[in-house]
Amino acid sequence: MKISSEKKDKISEQILSLLYSSNPKPIFTAHIAKEIARDEGFTKKLLVELKNKKLIVEIDKNPKGISYLKRSRWKLSDEAYKFYKDSQINTSSNIF
Repeated sequence: MKISSEKKDKISEQILSLLYSSNPKPIFTAHIAKEIARDEGFTKKLLVELKNKKLIVEIDKNPKGISYLKRSRWKLSDEAYKFYKDSQINTSSNIF
């Protein structure tokens, strides 16, 4: 089954929103997939696309500096976080 690019964009927005709400704490791929109710493989594909667009950052080491063998954690890039934060502020000020 093929998913349209419009639906992929909406799912990617869900991922970005989830990462924004958990910032600065990085989240594992499996947790992201569970939260957005999607397959881990599909979620990983979208995460890599977002990484290539420099919207998110992949963390492949644990807090002790040891590389993960089969998993990754993800967080918003600094630029994406600033953009989201600014857009949230602008949206809030437009409501009143």
